[in-house]
Amino acid sequence: MSSTDDIRITGDPILEEVCEPIDTIDDEVKALARSMLDTMYAAEGCGLAAPQVGVNKRLVVVDCEWGSGEKTPYVLINPEIVETSDELRTTGEGCLSFPGVTVQVERPRRVVVHATNLDGDVMRYEAEDSLLAVCLQHEIDHLDGKTLLDHLGPMARMRVKKQVREAIEAGAKPGDVAKPEKASKSKGK
Repeated sequence: MSSTDDIRITGDPILEEVCEPIDTIDDEVKALARSMLDTMYAAEGCGLAAPQVGVNKRLVVVDCEWGSGEKTPYVLINPEIVETSDELRTTGEGCLSFPGVTVQVERPRRVVVHATNLDGDVMRYEAEDSLLAVCLQHEIDHLDGKTLLDHLGPMARMRVKKQVREAIEAGAKPGDVAKPEKASKSKGK
């Protein structure tokens, strides 16, 4: 079983790499997906991309419902955003690779993603004005070597980098999106 110790933190070069497509869904890919789900649940996240656990492959796991008590995970292999709305929405996003912070990110309100599941079936995921819409875009960003910082201007980027350093020094772990000394903690992607 994986732990949050497997999660790569901002500054790790793999988080800036464009991931390689997966050509064959074999036992290794299935084991990676299971391990990633274990890691995501251990960190109380709702999404995790393969580079966040040090693997340069186009694989994402998502479960935006499990906090309500039932696990309903999706495994997306080679996900691709095929449609987005022109209308944008700004929401606070956390990231397992950026412990201790929440960042305001503007993204399309609606997204349509095509991906292959572990059975080799091409699936269509459509989400609007929801955590799933944000999570799909966030995790696919990771596969393209993009992080929360890429959605910020230079000053905000420097501020967030400083906040993450301070949060880690204060004991923040992957999944913490509020500084540890604050009374309420929430979990991130």
